[in-house]
Amino acid sequence: MEHSFSYTKNPNPHVKRSREMIKKYPELRKLIGPYQRSALYIFLMVGTMLGIAYWCKSLSWPIIFLLSYTVGALIDHALFAMMHESAHNLVFKSARANKIMGIICNIPQGLPSAIGFRTYHLIHHSNMGEEDYDADLAFNCEAKLISNSWWRKCLWFVVFMIIEAIRPMKLKGGSLKDPWVVLNIIFILGVDAAIFFFVGWKAFAFLLLSSFFSVGLHPVGARWIQEHFTFKEGQETYSYYGPYNKIQFNIGYHNEHHDFFRVPWINLPKLRAIAPEYYDNLYYHTSWTKLFFQFIFDKKLSLFSRIVRQIDMKITNEELIENIDPLSGTYIWNTEKSEDQVYS
Repeated sequence: MEHSFSYTKNPNPHVKRSREMIKKYPELRKLIGPYQRSALYIFLMVGTMLGIAYWCKSLSWPIIFLLSYTVGALIDHALFAMMHESAHNLVFKSARANKIMGIICNIPQGLPSAIGFRTYHLIHHSNMGEEDYDADLAFNCEAKLISNSWWRKCLWFVVFMIIEAIRPMKLKGGSLKDPWVVLNIIFILGVDAAIFFFVGWKAFAFLLLSSFFSVGLHPVGARWIQEHFTFKEGQETYSYYGPYNKIQFNIGYHNEHHDFFRVPWINLPKLRAIAPEYYDNLYYHTSWTKLFFQFIFDKKLSLFSRIVRQIDMKITNEELIENIDPLSGTYIWNTEKSEDQVYS
């Protein structure tokens, strides 16, 4: 087991690859742009979750728990995938409409996370693997505490949603001082209160349990391990090509997504099909369930199984803008980027 992260001074690998790909395959540009039908899927999933929650008011607790794990977690995770699409402005053209869709995704999830996720996820792309900016990286103390203990890893999965809310507090980039954050919080807490008081505690419990399972102790929770945990020396990002992609909006196509995060979920398999030589030689996963148990019980794997990018030079804003990649939205080196810069 590693006792520290693996460090690199290499630039973000997705910048070089995306530039090479677009030069070789200019038709990739046709894949870029919002996919508005995603909005329909969002409304259908939100309605389904609220319908099940209403049904739960007359069910026993064991059945509610079972429904949360087998059905609710899968729908909630799919809603997270759509919230992710919204964060990249891939549902509608305008940022405002996408922010609204992100908040709508939050309705059955119980926690007002859409706008905060949008803020810090964009920084994750522009500053991938940088300790001071990437909320996807564990705290050093977090990784040391969990270590390679199987039961601590299980506990980590259980509380992962809470951990994700705490991690941004360590970051230098991003800010939650945004009217949209306030709107997100007020609206979702209002929905929570309405469900609790007018439908009942069981309905609300179903929604919360589903949310915790969707990012935690569940096979779909392995996606957090799949995306950037190191399974091949030097490789920072990993895709998943398995059956869950069919019901999770191709969220497993993570290398493809980092290369071109302006390409919507519906076109990610097409991207890989056009340029297979860029992905076939990369390590990838085919089973979230297998990966879930592998991470828990393999003592070689821990929260330190990550590549961290070291930056030992200060960059001016002018240099920052010069290094922007207009297609992928990523940069060679990054420190302080606004949402407008990312989408410029």
